[in-house]
Amino acid sequence: MQAKINSFFKPSASSPSPIADDVSATTPDADDGLAAWEKSRNVIVNTYERRSATVDRSEVLKGCIGNPPLRKGSSFGFKNLSKKRSYTQFHLELGQSDFLLRHCAECGATYAPGDELDEKNHQSFHKDYMYGIPFKGWQNERVFASPSFNKNRIVMVILENDSPAHRNKVQEVVKMMEVELGEGWILHKHCKVYLSVSSQRISGCLVAEPIKEAFKIKAPPEDEKRLKKESSSSPSTSIQFGNIVLQRQVSKRCRESDEQLDNEAIVFEEEAKPAVCGIRAIWVSPSNRRKGLATRLLDTARESFGSGCVLEKSQLAFSEPSSLGSAFGSNYFGTRSFLVYKAQVERFN
Repeated sequence: MQAKINSFFKPSASSPSPIADDVSATTPDADDGLAAWEKSRNVIVNTYERRSATVDRSEVLKGCIGNPPLRKGSSFGFKNLSKKRSYTQFHLELGQSDFLLRHCAECGATYAPGDELDEKNHQSFHKDYMYGIPFKGWQNERVFASPSFNKNRIVMVILENDSPAHRNKVQEVVKMMEVELGEGWILHKHCKVYLSVSSQRISGCLVAEPIKEAFKIKAPPEDEKRLKKESSSSPSTSIQFGNIVLQRQVSKRCRESDEQLDNEAIVFEEEAKPAVCGIRAIWVSPSNRRKGLATRLLDTARESFGSGCVLEKSQLAFSEPSSLGSAFGSNYFGTRSFLVYKAQVERFN
């Protein structure tokens, strides 16, 4: 049996194998044939191919294109160390009511805290709403100045005749007014707009239009007596020394009659009264209120709305007023029975 196995693993004469010769040379005859076969299977043969002496440079360049060279002394690829790192701001939600969106109590805007762009937009809108729209002025202005308002001035814009730059600035101010007064009704092409300018900002705006008639508000007789008594007993707030006028700021408190305006319906008389100037809207930025700007805007409209004549207060009429508008109208006219008209909605292009 042993002889037959050895004869099976013997190399044939036709195809001599160098591996088999090596195994037979180093293995004695008494060795097991199966062990010799295992040794022959575990032999590793390495082959090498010599490069040619001439190198094709075009092939080398093709291999380098698109593959950046490795940094010397490093086994990794090229790294861009000039790239800035991006950081993400994280917040902890601990049951806050305004975690996702925050409401500003002063300007009424809603923004996302932690969002850099959203916070920047809110700061810009908050400043414009509280202090007025930025305004550097125009070369050609219809200016109305007053010695009691120092450097402040009022600029009138006629929408039918003025340049597109003037109309665009008016539309920018009207968008800010619409935050409180509602959208889509304040402006049309037949309006005259009065802008109160102070410290390179438009701090107040009045929109007026020509009308023919209005209706008088019915007011209780006890309110009329109270208003007349308060207007007669109120002291003067200005002192004049030659051309210098000193204005004293007085903090006004809301009267009981003003607090009840929200719960009262406005009742008109059936008979129409003649009127010339209709006040569609009037607005003053919150930081400039209680300073007489609205009163000055109304006085300027009375002086300049007509052609060469000053209108009486009885020729002015307010569009359907809000509670604050009713309170202001009562103070300006000295009575709650002032004229009111219904403003027609026209689209301004």
